[in-house]
Amino acid sequence: MTSLVSKNQMPKVTLSIITVTYNAEKYLEATIKSVLSQTFKDLEYLIIDGNSSDRTLEIIEQNKKNIDKVISEKDTGVYDAMNKGLVMATGKYILFLNAGDELSKPTILEEIFNTKQNADIYYGETNILNNERQVLGTRTELTSRKLPQQLKKRDFLNGQVVSHQSFIPKRSLATPYNLKYKCSADIDWMLHIITRSETIVNVSQPISNYLQGGISDTQLARCWKERLVILLNHFNPLAVLFAHMNFVMRFFVWGRYKRN
Repeated sequence: MTSLVSKNQMPKVTLSIITVTYNAEKYLEATIKSVLSQTFKDLEYLIIDGNSSDRTLEIIEQNKKNIDKVISEKDTGVYDAMNKGLVMATGKYILFLNAGDELSKPTILEEIFNTKQNADIYYGETNILNNERQVLGTRTELTSRKLPQQLKKRDFLNGQVVSHQSFIPKRSLATPYNLKYKCSADIDWMLHIITRSETIVNVSQPISNYLQGGISDTQLARCWKERLVILLNHFNPLAVLFAHMNFVMRFFVWGRYKRN
């Protein structure tokens, strides 16, 4: 059964933040608090739940007066849920901030949208959180995937160099996630958006805090295989194979993270 809760119809806002969740009672409240604490108010907040059976819906109910849209129903996976959020969103820009993740600080969105106006994409660094929600360092510091100073499509040959939690594109440029991919569809999604973008702005600071333990951490072999297929669809095969070999070698040197 679908349950849809929304405020009165609102005009288009600058940013739609979409949180996808399923049985995330341990993590969701921190995510909600980080969104509601933002000094930037020209946004709408959507939660797309996969028909949770734990206390997730209770936590949403406790905060529903500050959440613009909620839907709770079965889905076929995280990317199916994210596509539902895309359909429901009305903002000029979109940001996916899944359960357990946070915005880096209360002023971050205000600072982003006070930078260069009308960019096609804003992107930035990502802090890595441990299970105690302590910041271990940035993704650039802790992994072999370094955030480019100026993001280009070819940078993705070196891995997913920007996290989707720190990637804010115009909604008009966003295509649906390809549901044939189960753990790397965000790479394909970002590549399609970058291909269609002209102005890509590095905000030069962390946008989000990422909680370790997502699909990309727990299903590495499957994600690598999907990533290879995606890159072959976007780049020259020889360049992809060479880059993928380097990526695997870097992983065995670094591991998932430089330190835990």
